[in-house]
Amino acid sequence: MESWQHRITTNPRQCGGRPCIRGMRIRVADVLQLFAAGLSAEQILARCPTLKPPTCKPPCNTPGRQLTPRG
Repeated sequence: MESWQHRITTNPRQCGGRPCIRGMRIRVADVLQLFAAGLSAEQILARCPTLKPPTCKPPCNTPGRQLTPRG
């Protein structure tokens, strides 16, 4: 099974270099914020239909603070 790290990409020319899901313009921080706001994986998938169910799991052990650049 693929780990979550393989589904996160960074590109300095995309979304200001912030981590995104598989090279899409869906930032990891945005998905984490949706979970933090109380949305379920199903609700997030409805808002972001390009995401796939294995990608959209609650980030129980994801280091969210490391995914948003400081500055």
